Amino acid sequence: MNGTPMTMDRWRAVAAATGAADREAAEDGVRRAYRTAGLAAPERIVWADSPRAAVTLVRELTDAVLGRSVRDEIRTRPWAEERRRVHDELGPRGWTALWSSTGAPLWDTTRALADRIRAAVVEDLAGGGASGGATGEAGAVRHVLLDAVLGQHDAAWLAAFDGRGERLAGLAAVAEHAGWWWPYEKVAVVCERPVELHRDEAGRLDRGDGPALAYPDGFALYAWRGMAVPAEFLAELGGLTPERIRAEENAELRRVMLEFYGYERYLAESGAQPVHRDETGVLWRIELVDDEDVAMVEVVNATPEPDGTFRTYWLRVPPRTRTAREGVAWTFGLAEEAYEPLVQT
Repeated sequence: MNGTPMTMDRWRAVAAATGAADREAAEDGVRRAYRTAGLAAPERIVWADSPRAAVTLVRELTDAVLGRSVRDEIRTRPWAEERRRVHDELGPRGWTALWSSTGAPLWDTTRALADRIRAAVVEDLAGGGASGGATGEAGAVRHVLLDAVLGQHDAAWLAAFDGRGERLAGLAAVAEHAGWWWPYEKVAVVCERPVELHRDEAGRLDRGDGPALAYPDGFALYAWRGMAVPAEFLAELGGLTPERIRAEENAELRRVMLEFYGYERYLAESGAQPVHRDETGVLWRIELVDDEDVAMVEVVNATPEPDGTFRTYWLRVPPRTRTAREGVAWTFGLAEEAYEPLVQT
């Protein structure tokens, strides 16, 4: 779509790109997208530092200044028509193979990230009304978000069409060089990309000492292993104690605290008692208020380390586990009575 097709590694890089947008290249892409859709170029291209700032800006501008939304002409129709064309050209199997090797690997992470950004924008701008329906302040914010083209976070489906025609070339150019954008008849509002993005090995937002996603104006998302958490919650993780963990009323946040603190450390410092021991290990249980228990089996590796010591491992097992042997068997996908290791390792 942009001359030489991009490789999948480059599309992954587009989806995860941080740092200042290439504004000149992005604006060229915007004009190309309008032109390809048969529309006159916008009279103005305005930049915003985050999706939140863009929504605020759009809401401040009058309909007379913006004109109508042209997202359908620029993004929705070309995408649907190109998908139909490529599907007809390749057939069902060919289309499935193309999608599996291009867009599919990026789809879940980019969709999840876009959903998180939308939810955070609504929460920031509508406050307590963020959980409301289509009316009120939250509804007004959501309405503006519906007009957004996702730029770099459209990388999944853009990758599938790369090199297969010019209709989506403008959209691809904006995605490569900028963040989300809002196309209106007279004005296009374009966002900067994030300045920070931190994810775990599964692609989930994840950071324990600051924002997992942050934009130049301070709009940010905080998360621990994919779970949204308040900024002030992360600030206190370094000073956790067993008492503070037990006092946390939110069960999900308490799980985050336990993971961050470490189950082994929590057991050692909370005075927990083992509930069962046998030749396979020791079963421990952490009782949590208004939540299921956490069960762990302490096992010792039968093979010594180079220094002659024996390493201890902690295995998370189902809460209803009754014996250490049952817990170890469960980690191998076996029932307790079927677990008969020849050599314990």
